[in-house]
Amino acid sequence: MIQTLSQAYGAAAAWRRAWYARDPSRRRRLTQPVVSVGNLRVGGSGKTPIVEYIARLLVAQGERPAVLTRGYGRRVARDGVTVVSDGTRVVAGLDESGDEPLMLARALPGVAVLVGADRYLSGCLAERRLGATVHILDDGFQHLELARDVDLLLVAEEDLQDQPLPAGRLREGLAAAGAADAALITAGYDTAAERIGRGFGISPVFRVTRTIGAPRRVAGERDTVVIPSASRVFVVTGIARPDRFTTDILSVGWDICGAIEFRDHHRFTARDIQRIAVEARAAGAMIVLTTEKDAMRLAACDLGGLQIASVPLIVGVEPADAFQAWLLDRIRNPQSAIGNPQSAIRNPQ
Repeated sequence: MIQTLSQAYGAAAAWRRAWYARDPSRRRRLTQPVVSVGNLRVGGSGKTPIVEYIARLLVAQGERPAVLTRGYGRRVARDGVTVVSDGTRVVAGLDESGDEPLMLARALPGVAVLVGADRYLSGCLAERRLGATVHILDDGFQHLELARDVDLLLVAEEDLQDQPLPAGRLREGLAAAGAADAALITAGYDTAAERIGRGFGISPVFRVTRTIGAPRRVAGERDTVVIPSASRVFVVTGIARPDRFTTDILSVGWDICGAIEFRDHHRFTARDIQRIAVEARAAGAMIVLTTEKDAMRLAACDLGGLQIASVPLIVGVEPADAFQAWLLDRIRNPQSAIGNPQSAIRNPQ
């Protein structure tokens, strides 16, 4: 039964994509170019850090990017568009924006962040009122209503063995990957990324790197914290893929003496904070560590004397110069993509 439902889900997703492909005019197009960052899998693919990376890259090149996001998990979903950041200051709180948009707004000075179900409407506002010169469509691979100039797809080797919902974790069948302009693949080395890219039939392929930054206190001025290697730490997460965060923590050499995993986008309560404090103390932890995304929600709580810090994830795209050249060429010279989709980098065979 589940397999039948999975096949039906995949077929429906494929029909929807083909419906838009048959008539491009069915998609609405913004005046300024659109870069979509998306994935096939439900949750936990690292889209938000990639959005941040691309936004920083574009700002450094003199662009005024606007991030267009749905704002999943926000408590107050108003009609129309919510401006989380106008590019100069953050103007919406957690309830109106959601944790990931608020995290991006605080991390990206000079970048507008807008939340709304109608991302065409968000883009129009960003262009007309906030001076956006390029848009970054967050979680946009399945948002086919909006035309895009660059479709970036985050994929992993494990996706090759997965199935559409509900039997698996894929939003679409693997054949949908062929619609992407480039693959962003987390892998330890280039040849592994190229091999995975061939499995999806996507070219060009770029490799995503992951490192973690200095922990910062969740409360107050968010000062950095020195945590010596081998220190006992307690981990708290409310994200889709806590295993990745755990792996990042272990890679530094910290000793995880306990952990609590909440559901994705969990809103922490006073009872949660008390539970975390009791269990961390019982485990003999020096400090509690969490993600930057969770820190957005934890900071809204009264943490009392809880020693808790967030650990930022820092991503990169390699080869960095080639990716930048390829992306800027697609944005600024859209006709160059026709017949020459990857003039700037290697073409894996």
